[in-house]
Amino acid sequence: MRFYGLPVTLTADPEVTPRPRLLSPTYAATTIGMFALVVFVAFEATAVTTVMPGVARELDGIGLYALSFAAPLASGVVGMVAAGARSDRHGPGGPLAAALVLFSLGLVVCGTAPSMEVLVAGRVLQGLGGGALTVCLYVMIGLVFPAALQPAVFASFAAAWVLPSLFGPALAAFVAQAVGWRWVFLGAVALVAASTLLIVPALRGLERRDGGSETPRSRLVWAIVAATAVLALELVGSRRGSIGLLAVLALGLVFLSLRRMLPAGSLVARRGLPAVIGTRGLLSASFFCSEAYIVFVLQDRWDLTAGTAGLALTAVGVTWAAASQVQARLGARVSDVTAMRCGVALVLAGTAALLAVILSHASPVLAVAAYVVSGAGMGFGYPRTGVAMLAASTDADRGFNSSALSIADSLGGALALSLSGIVFGVATRAGADPFVSVFMLAAGIAVLGVVTASRTDARVSDPAPH
Repeated sequence: MRFYGLPVTLTADPEVTPRPRLLSPTYAATTIGMFALVVFVAFEATAVTTVMPGVARELDGIGLYALSFAAPLASGVVGMVAAGARSDRHGPGGPLAAALVLFSLGLVVCGTAPSMEVLVAGRVLQGLGGGALTVCLYVMIGLVFPAALQPAVFASFAAAWVLPSLFGPALAAFVAQAVGWRWVFLGAVALVAASTLLIVPALRGLERRDGGSETPRSRLVWAIVAATAVLALELVGSRRGSIGLLAVLALGLVFLSLRRMLPAGSLVARRGLPAVIGTRGLLSASFFCSEAYIVFVLQDRWDLTAGTAGLALTAVGVTWAAASQVQARLGARVSDVTAMRCGVALVLAGTAALLAVILSHASPVLAVAAYVVSGAGMGFGYPRTGVAMLAASTDADRGFNSSALSIADSLGGALALSLSGIVFGVATRAGADPFVSVFMLAAGIAVLGVVTASRTDARVSDPAPH
C-alpha cells in the first residue's frame, strides 16, 4: 500500500479482519441478485415509456394512456406501506416473495392483455410488487450487509437505475419491432426469476422475527384510499356529464389521504420540512408528467420511430446522473435549499422550453434538448430533498419522514399523471392541442414547485398567525 505517496509494505496481521467486499464470496450472489432486480425494475420503467404509445394505439386505449403510468406509482405506495410493516414484524423474506410474485404476475398480465383496461390492471399489480420490492431490498441491506458496505450497495442501486436508461429504450424498441411489444413484458419474467435465485441463500440465512413495533393499520388504509382515489380520478374525470363531477370527490380523497400520511403543513408548503416534502412531490409530479408524454409527442408530431424517440430517455438518464454527481461534488458549497431551488427552476425552464418547441413546431432535437434541461434539474435538486429531510429529522421521526418523502414522490407523480389524462381527453374533445395542454399542466406544477422550494429554508420564520 502507499502512505502519503510512499510505498509501504505491511506484514500481515492474523488479528486484523480483512475489509469486506461486495463481490467477496460471502456477498457476491446477493449483491448481483439485488443489483439485477433493481436493473429489471428500472428497465421496465424506461422500456414501457418507449413502447406505450404503440401499445395504446394497438389496444385502442389512448384514453387510458396516462393511467397506465399512474397505476404503478399509485399502487406502489400501498406495496411500500404493507411491505414495510410486514418486514418490521416478521422479516423481509415473506414480503419479498410476495412482491416478486405480484411484480411477475403483473408482467404476465400486461404481456397477455387483450385490452388497455386489462393492461392497466397488470400495471397495478406491477406497482404493488415493485413498491414492496424496493422496501424489502432496503431492509435486506440492513440485515445482510455490514455498515461498511451499505453505502456501496446504495451506490450500486443508483447505477442500476442509470444503466437501463442507456440501453433500455433501444432494446425495448428492437424487441417490439422484432417480436412484438408483449415480449417487453413477458421477456422480463424469466430474468426476474433468475435474479431471485441468487438472493434465496441470503434470505434463508435471515432469522424470522416475531413481533416488533406495529405500524398503525390506519396508515395502510389511507395508502389504499389514496391509490384508489388517484386511479378513480382519471376514470371518472374523463367521463362526460355529471359523472365527471365525481372527480372532485376523488381529488378530495387524495388530498385528505396525503394530509394523514405527510407531516403537517406539507400540502400548504409550511416553511421548513413540510416544504421540503412538498418540493419532492411537485418535482416528481412535473417531471414524470412530461416523461410520460415525451416519446408520445416525438412520435406523433415528428414521426420519429420508437427507438429514435426513446433516445430522449437515454439523454435524460445520462444528464440526471451527471447533474447528481455535480451536486454531490459541490457538497456543502451549495446548500440544500439552493440546490432544491435551482433544481425546480431548471425543471420549469426545461418544461417551458419544451412547450415552446411544440407550439412553434421546431426541430425535435430542440424538444429533446429542452427535456434534458429538466433532467438536469432533477439530478441537481432531487437528491437534496432527501438530504434536507434527514437534516430536519430526529431519531423520533426519521422513519416517518423518510416514508413521507417516498409517498409524496410516488403519489405526486401518480396524481399529476391522472390529471394529465383528464386534460389530454378534454383537450382532444374540444379540438385543442392535447400535448400543449399536458405540458402546460406540467409547467404549472413546476411553478408551484418553485414557490414551494422558496420556503424550504426553516431559518426564516413565517409570520405568527393572528
